[in-house]
Amino acid sequence: MLSKFRKQSGLLILAAAAAIVTGAVISACSGAKAQNEEKPKYIWMAGDANFDRFSTKDSITYYLEKAKETGFNNIVIDVKPIDGKVLYKSKIAPEQTCADTLVVDRDWDMLQYVVEEGHRLGLKVTATACVFPIGSPYHYKGVCYEDSTFDGSTCIEYRPDGTMGDIRENRSKVGAFLNPVRQDSRDYAMSVLCEIVSNYDIDGLALDYCRFPDMESDFSPESRQAFEKYLGAQIENWPADIFTYDEKGERVPGKYYNEWLAFRAGVISDFIHEVSDTIRTIRPGIELNYWAASWIHAIEKNGQNWASPRSEWCKKYPYGSDEYQKTGFAPALDNFIVGAYLERVYGPEDNESVEYALNRADSIIMGDCHVIGSIQSLNHSADSEDPHNLVNAVKCCLEKSEGLMVFDIVHIINRNQWDQIKQGIDEYEANADAK
Repeated sequence: MLSKFRKQSGLLILAAAAAIVTGAVISACSGAKAQNEEKPKYIWMAGDANFDRFSTKDSITYYLEKAKETGFNNIVIDVKPIDGKVLYKSKIAPEQTCADTLVVDRDWDMLQYVVEEGHRLGLKVTATACVFPIGSPYHYKGVCYEDSTFDGSTCIEYRPDGTMGDIRENRSKVGAFLNPVRQDSRDYAMSVLCEIVSNYDIDGLALDYCRFPDMESDFSPESRQAFEKYLGAQIENWPADIFTYDEKGERVPGKYYNEWLAFRAGVISDFIHEVSDTIRTIRPGIELNYWAASWIHAIEKNGQNWASPRSEWCKKYPYGSDEYQKTGFAPALDNFIVGAYLERVYGPEDNESVEYALNRADSIIMGDCHVIGSIQSLNHSADSEDPHNLVNAVKCCLEKSEGLMVFDIVHIINRNQWDQIKQGIDEYEANADAK
């Protein structure tokens, strides 16, 4: 069922996609997309943290081969980090050529090389992009600080002191987000994703930071207008009818608080559905992936209802409603990568365990897409006597979900965790073969 925000026509986006595609040679389905029974095992490679590491072809090849030897079969390569610059040859966004003091001016295309080397090794390649962030407030750098075209497009915050301000000026924020409500922001984000899908023989696209930054955003006039259209009513007290802050800076819900949360979740859900429809028009057979934290009950502030729209999980919480439930976007995905970034591994009744997180995700996805368990490797020890060690965390994901994703290669390298991950994969597969 379409929410009030779902576009009735995708003609503008499809036209933009067609323009990007023109002249490009697109293969409908690469050989790496062949169906098999082996579970997907992803290694995530962040763009900014690995900028130096992936500055040469030899280094890229070395780590792709290392990933293959360890048992991974899918590379997730970040090609649009938080600052909005990209790690491929783009006609839309500027290329990232420096990190800290290191300057790398490539005369070759990093994403293209990863695709070629990955496929040579029999690895699938998934490109990921930070969808709505377009700058780093902490470092005060990035596209939105260098290009005045984006003035007025970034989120306007309603802060605990009662003031309004541009997210670009708030150094405590992880990223300067474009306002997902604005059509120009959505069009820009979509154009970048279409360019990647059109020009590179990738097997999958992963959406990262495809959400609102937090509950402080967005309170621009455009968002007010869109919310009033959603409500079918004028808001007399803005933003107090949404919420106010008490003396401790905590939110006090107003009369439209629940409607506001459903509205924002609908904005994100509709965009993800548009992405899903559009990229499949460009490249049939591509897989659409989405990562989000497993604690879905606490990310309503980001508009991330990754569940099935058939699941009534939200009704257990004060903000739950029929309208919020309908915003579940699992059917638009091929794979939901559930971020079980928890220290404890096993414990089906322990809501702080990886096992609980994976079981819960499976129960509220309700088969609408595949559920891939993901862990942050630095959360787990190398102690063989520790039941919450990395070996067991790897096995838990493969046992309790339809695959594995390990974040991030920088942690794996710094902690020399390759052997532990390989042991976990090998032990799982040996047990699976024995059944």
